[in-house]
Amino acid sequence: MSLWQTTLDALSLLLSFDADLWHIVAVSFSVSLAAVGLVLLPALLLAFVLAYSHFPGKWLLLSLINTLQAVPTVVIGLLLYMLLSRAGPLGDWQLLFTQKAMILGQMLICLPILVSMMHGALQSSDRRSVETAMTLGSSLPRIALTMMWETRFPLCAAVIASFSRIVTEVGCSMMVGGNIMGLTRNIPTAIAMESQKGAFAQGVALGMVLLSLALLLNFLLSSMRGKGYLRA
Repeated sequence: MSLWQTTLDALSLLLSFDADLWHIVAVSFSVSLAAVGLVLLPALLLAFVLAYSHFPGKWLLLSLINTLQAVPTVVIGLLLYMLLSRAGPLGDWQLLFTQKAMILGQMLICLPILVSMMHGALQSSDRRSVETAMTLGSSLPRIALTMMWETRFPLCAAVIASFSRIVTEVGCSMMVGGNIMGLTRNIPTAIAMESQKGAFAQGVALGMVLLSLALLLNFLLSSMRGKGYLRA
């Protein structure tokens, strides 16, 4: 099948609102959005602690977080599989091959990325703002909100980058989700499976969805930064 014909078939699937294809898209987005949403607050709190406090072992914790970003997703999936399998310590929870297991895996992937990027954003902010607010007797929540507002663009960029990372990962989702049609099959696992079968139309269609999502997220972030950024 030619590239042109494959592209036409992919567009046909998208425009015909193929139920199976859009269910795969829905699974991907719901799982990844849930994962980001669940780790967002803990990641932000940890980033604040690392950026504005000093304690023994801080460098070790930062090194660990940076190292965890480089761990292959399939390794995270394997470890989680061993924990959630029937013979594992968490086997009684019966989470393996469910969307909950996929969410848990993507949370583990997303957390160090969010913490590292948010920590970098907060570190780059003007510390005099914090010192001035503390001198004026502002409460810790108010200081935190002030710093979040000053660094809102890099913080938003961290969230978008983290979401983009997990919505496209294959290894962990395949290991703990099982790529079950109608339940745990998401965009990257479906693309991998369809490509192996030689059925490229659905894979290309799902790839178009991911590309459209990337363009939308980047446009959204650029719009938030203002017209000056867009003209640069």
